[in-house]
Amino acid sequence: MKPVDNSSLWLWCLSIFLVMITTAGPVRSQPIDRNSTRFALYCSQYKGMSPEYWSSNLNITFSRLRRQLTINSVPYAIARSLLNGDSVWGLASCRGYVSKADCVACFEYAVTQLRDCGFANGAYVFFDDCDIRYENYNFYTQSIIQSNLQCNNRSSNQQQDFKKTADMLLSDLKIVVPRTSNFYAASTRDLASGNATVYAIGQCNLNISQSDCVKCMDSRYTSLVSCLPSSLGRSVDRGCFMKYSTTPFFRQDQQTNITPLLQDGDSSKKRAIIGGVVGGLCFLFVVIVFFLWRLVTKNSSSSQIDKSTASTVLLQGPARYSYDDLRKATNNFSNQNRLGGGVFGEVYKGTLKNGDIVAIKKTSMISTSGKININDELKIICNVHHRHVIRLVGYCSKGPFLFLIHEYMNNGSLDKFLYGDKSRNLSWRQRYEIIYGTARGLAYLHEQYHVTIIHRDIKPSNILLDNELQPKIADFGMIRLLPEDKTHLSTKFPRSLQSAYVAPEYAINGQLSEKVDTYSFGIVVLEIISGKRCHDNKDEESVNQILLNHAWNLYDSGEHLKLLDDSLDPSEYEAEEAKRMIEIALMCTQSLVSSRPTMSEVVTLISDKSLDQMPPGRSINFS
Repeated sequence: MKPVDNSSLWLWCLSIFLVMITTAGPVRSQPIDRNSTRFALYCSQYKGMSPEYWSSNLNITFSRLRRQLTINSVPYAIARSLLNGDSVWGLASCRGYVSKADCVACFEYAVTQLRDCGFANGAYVFFDDCDIRYENYNFYTQSIIQSNLQCNNRSSNQQQDFKKTADMLLSDLKIVVPRTSNFYAASTRDLASGNATVYAIGQCNLNISQSDCVKCMDSRYTSLVSCLPSSLGRSVDRGCFMKYSTTPFFRQDQQTNITPLLQDGDSSKKRAIIGGVVGGLCFLFVVIVFFLWRLVTKNSSSSQIDKSTASTVLLQGPARYSYDDLRKATNNFSNQNRLGGGVFGEVYKGTLKNGDIVAIKKTSMISTSGKININDELKIICNVHHRHVIRLVGYCSKGPFLFLIHEYMNNGSLDKFLYGDKSRNLSWRQRYEIIYGTARGLAYLHEQYHVTIIHRDIKPSNILLDNELQPKIADFGMIRLLPEDKTHLSTKFPRSLQSAYVAPEYAINGQLSEKVDTYSFGIVVLEIISGKRCHDNKDEESVNQILLNHAWNLYDSGEHLKLLDDSLDPSEYEAEEAKRMIEIALMCTQSLVSSRPTMSEVVTLISDKSLDQMPPGRSINFS
């Protein structure tokens, strides 16, 4: 017999061994048709206000989501389109084990499913590999809204062992996922018998907080264990996703090392419990001390408290100055210290005892009831703190007069730079910053402060400039504050306001909303860009007598740039940026109130140049 070559025998054995270990284990690849596994679709019963605008904004949002999924390093995207009152907010997310190509493919298929919702103003769809949601409001902080659970009807052959193993794995994942940097974890666990493996993942959307991820994961775990001992289960909410299966749906090398993230889990829970108990006792102690203090001080100070300050007690009031302090600060309110005057009274420059230079406004108080309203109003106004809003330093009341003390702006008001002695001194970049800062200040007053403040009198003389020519809105809250629980009110229009800046619905019908300020802002933007007054009667052509009409005519003919101030150097600005700013101003002056953007939307349009904007609809001439 011919002797066998040892090297050949060794190679033959190695080949057999490799074949055995390759075929022995389960296949670790994903099914190709995962994307078709849809297990939840919801369409709102309500529709967008305008089918045309809604469809356009929805398509823009879908396009931006897809682009982000294509270029982002994480399989997650948010996008929005906020034009013409039919705003769309969108979110898309893919599972952490999905490749970028599969993620985009799943997204595209999901979009085709959402098309079945028509003009619904909200919808979501969930797949194994991805999910998409869109709404007509900002939902990004929501995590637990409506859960969906799906279990198959097949059970593991080793039910008790499988149930115990899967429960332990899911329990670990609910702890680990919020502790990861990307809110995602995938892991496996073998049954005690070694004859089967459980595969599971947990994932939270990146738009929610860690604490919300903890709550969402806990909720998914609670619902998912009810599927056991089914061999597959998935539970999804609008903020997170959890799934387990006996069939592998991610590769072995895509597992997360969860062991380090589980360490000190019990001690962390103990610390949390101890901290909660101690915190609760401390809070109880503070409450008791507070009520004892109130009981002691109430009797001793009740006789000294003016009843007119009873409301708005939770807000800190402004500093109160004596009339003598203000008289000395303004050199007895001399004409040399007078800065100007307006609807709300005269303004003087003053120097306080501590050396601070301030602007002091002298205005009349009509009645006792008016005085009470002003006191309440002062508490609200003095708590307004924003870079682009004038700060109220203090006040003084003397007889029928109220003196309001504000921070002083060296550069005075914007109107002096537009058509005063300092005209033609503003560059394009400075004008841009003034427009943007004013928009941010108004957005704060409308939506970010704890009560809605509608200015009603936005014009260049009420926009002051600091040393760096940054704008600060003045005279806010002086006419009236909008109550918290109302979105609009009908009120008598103050004829003292300059009608060229006032929205037609307010001037004619007295209908007041935040969009009144949006309209005025649009007029001011046109003035800033053109360097002309909104009611300039010096133009040669009668059609140009009102700046707004002139701007619309230029827009209709595609000659936007003819509106720009002649003093501007064309090398200072980009033509597209200037045209965009003019179109934003025209959007703000549309006669249909619902078509005007909110000031927060204006801020977004100005700051995010990647956003497309719908063409404005021509305003009606109310002149």
